[in-house]
Amino acid sequence: MRISYNWLKQFIKINATSEETGAVLTDLGLEVEGIEKFESLKGGLQGVVVGHVLTCIPHPNADKLRITTVDLGTGTPVQIVCGAPNVAAGQKVPVATIGTVLYDEEGKPFEIKKGKIRGEESHGMICAEDELGLGQSHDGILVLNEDLQPGTPVASLYDIELDEVFEIGLTPNRADAMSHWGVARDLRAGLMQLGETHKELVTPSVSKFKVEKRTLKMDIKVEDHKLAPRYCGVTISDIQVKESPSWLKNRLLAIGIQPKNNIVDVTNYVLHELGQPLHAFDASKIKGSKVIVKTVAAGTKFVTLDGVERILHEEDLMICDGNGPMCIAGVFGGLNSGVTDNTSSIFLESAYFNPVSIRKTAKRHGMNTDASFRFERGIDPTITEYALKRAALLIQEVAGGEITSDLEDLYPKKIEDFKVLLNFNNVNRIIGQEISKETIKKILVSLDIKVNSVSDAGLGLTIPSYRVDVQREIDVIEEILRVYGYNNIDITEKFNASISRSSRTEDYKVQNVVGNLLAANGFNEMMANSLTTPEYINLTEDLKEENNVVMLNPLSSDLSAMRQSLLFSALEAASYNINRRNNDLKLFEFGKTYHKILSGYQEDKHLSLLVTGQTNKENWTAKAQPTDFFYFKGYATMILSRLGIEKTSTQPLTQDVFSEGLALSLGKEILVEFGMVKKSILKHFDIKQNVFYADFRWDAILKVLSTKIKFTDIAKFPEVRRDLALLVDEQVTFEQIFNIAKLTEKSLLTNISLFDVYQGESLPAGKKSYAVSFTLQDSNKTLTDAQIEKIIGKIQSQLETQLGASLR
Repeated sequence: MRISYNWLKQFIKINATSEETGAVLTDLGLEVEGIEKFESLKGGLQGVVVGHVLTCIPHPNADKLRITTVDLGTGTPVQIVCGAPNVAAGQKVPVATIGTVLYDEEGKPFEIKKGKIRGEESHGMICAEDELGLGQSHDGILVLNEDLQPGTPVASLYDIELDEVFEIGLTPNRADAMSHWGVARDLRAGLMQLGETHKELVTPSVSKFKVEKRTLKMDIKVEDHKLAPRYCGVTISDIQVKESPSWLKNRLLAIGIQPKNNIVDVTNYVLHELGQPLHAFDASKIKGSKVIVKTVAAGTKFVTLDGVERILHEEDLMICDGNGPMCIAGVFGGLNSGVTDNTSSIFLESAYFNPVSIRKTAKRHGMNTDASFRFERGIDPTITEYALKRAALLIQEVAGGEITSDLEDLYPKKIEDFKVLLNFNNVNRIIGQEISKETIKKILVSLDIKVNSVSDAGLGLTIPSYRVDVQREIDVIEEILRVYGYNNIDITEKFNASISRSSRTEDYKVQNVVGNLLAANGFNEMMANSLTTPEYINLTEDLKEENNVVMLNPLSSDLSAMRQSLLFSALEAASYNINRRNNDLKLFEFGKTYHKILSGYQEDKHLSLLVTGQTNKENWTAKAQPTDFFYFKGYATMILSRLGIEKTSTQPLTQDVFSEGLALSLGKEILVEFGMVKKSILKHFDIKQNVFYADFRWDAILKVLSTKIKFTDIAKFPEVRRDLALLVDEQVTFEQIFNIAKLTEKSLLTNISLFDVYQGESLPAGKKSYAVSFTLQDSNKTLTDAQIEKIIGKIQSQLETQLGASLR
């Protein structure tokens, strides 16, 4: 936000330099990020003086040049070569002396230097008005008043505005400081704390506001006072739309606003002066002399000032006339109701709109205007009428005209101030230093906070309604502290700290251990948005639409739901990198998924891993090797091993996003599922290479780690492993094999593991090879070969019968 120092001084008397004032504002929380010089005329005509042309003769070497001698008031005339056709002896002219910096049409500086032109010395430049930035003409030099004395600075002849502009990094909560008036209020409090006890704020007078005629009345109606709690309007007739006076243009230019015409410029001026957005309608374009504040039907088309046709939402608040919408309330005006050069009468609007309504409308239509920026944060509802009178008087000053209607103020329910009780002990405890009660009261009064009651324990306060960020006791304490000064709080010599006994399995500690492990193995951590598109549920049967947590006011349709899976965020990152030729990726993310369930909402934390591309760079000793399932499985087991989770068992997958994969569990708790992502899902992200993905159920892992360690006897009898190389159809999954084996032998079969998958030319068409291990153990005795062969035979027989599997 840009604040003009000259403008600020209209509200409060300041004797300090801009740097000193900037330091006070920064201490108050209005951080001054920089101070810029502003000149209404670039360069300020520094170095340009009045010259008296004593002689003027033709240049001996150029027909269109003249050699002049010019008195610059120094006592010694100088020779200047000039090409202007109208230069003549006896004239008073502006002369840019040696060393003066002027600016060309593009704003680029150039310095006037001593030189020779066609063999004749020239000690300066006699200037045309466009060369000085005073106009557009270049027909000849600018001829000044004959009464001027040589050497007079030309800058003294023109009203050049010199200003300093603060660039303030305003925090979103400080809606009260979004104007010069608001900054002046804060500055007064800061200066009073520094000892300048009698600082008064000077507000522009509106006592001259009066209704001259009642010839142009508008019938104003507000249909929903919740959306428009206060609405004011007045008409002004017989105005003349033209260029604004220089003082008004200079104020706007200083803060980066390009002047348009005197009516629009006044509304912008009051906006930045008082923080109250205004809008001017061409009264002749208001059909039926009606102004209706209401919402309209969804799908209504409306063309805004920028010429864009927008489709309105049923919750968009509109300013309408007898025929339809004229303006998106608090956001942007309409193309067909705005002020033009031919406008002779206007309806001027000043209002307080519901901040939430304005924010939603602005977001829906992707607009961010000076008006919406203020309305959606909350403006001062008490100055709506005052700002309208102020603007009306300024319009009469710069455009003429008469007030031709009563000022209507529709304000059925007054917005109340906030009531807060402040405890002195809480102030001193939170600030960490005792501040006298009198100092506290003076600070509060300087902030326009009214003290209603005083007791030994604290104060009863009334907070102005424009301080939307001060509604609790802690907010008041923050206000006291920022005005008192953070720099005035002593740093004690005693250091207090609490020693907390924390478990080694706390979430952040375990996360750091795993994160460091992955980073050491070449992984990069990614951080994805928890908001995503709800359309991803169509890519897998695991995710259901009824479980989507949908945003009430989404920024866009692509960010309208909370994610139910980390997979799609990871694939978005992979696609982005692959499209930029970064094909070899190892990524991980700690994040949450969000689910709507019958009892409310549920958040689950996960760790996701994604690996794709080559495992190594090609070099003279080895070819590049593509990532395969077992390479990726090594990372999954590595994480569990680092956390001390060793005795995992293999389970079939529960997620259908994998074409091949495994789940590792401890007891009945699945800890991780991993495998190769389905081609159909990869196609949606335009990924043509294999992608391996792992989903660690982080909450389950933390639960396992926090479980008290139980010790069991080492098995007295050995376990036995048997491997089968099975030739199966391509559509057969490991889950089917797992379930059949478990049902065939429930008591002695302790583990089933898939350790190789092969598909190649050596196999029959439509077939693939699964290498599966079966682990058997009896806790009471050693298994005999006969028992083992019988069990494996039964499993093999069932696989052959149910799946058509055969041994390779």
